[in-house]
Amino acid sequence: MDCLFCKMVAGEIPTNKVYEDDQVLAFYDIDPQAPVHFLVIPKKHLASPAAIGEEDAALVGHIFAVIAQIAGQLGLENGYRVVTNCGPDGGQSVGHLHFHVLAKRSLAWPPG
Repeated sequence: MDCLFCKMVAGEIPTNKVYEDDQVLAFYDIDPQAPVHFLVIPKKHLASPAAIGEEDAALVGHIFAVIAQIAGQLGLENGYRVVTNCGPDGGQSVGHLHFHVLAKRSLAWPPG
């Protein structure tokens, strides 16, 4: 497979890992848009949020539980933003489901 994130999951490309278990990998973004910016990806390849099916409900729930756990460990009590882009018009640049977590600065709304 030629997926960047699948190669990270397989250990073929190094990451600055924040967390890993049997279902997900979390790592710091190489081009951070906030003082804290990490991604959480499922180890199962899903091309985008549009590829999530009912069978993935527990996985997506687990991803958000992991995000909350990491946020607690990093002291993000003032809040954080979770962003998932879908498709080219939605700003998705890697064809593997991923969740950006941004924190430690005031985040404007609406986003760009």
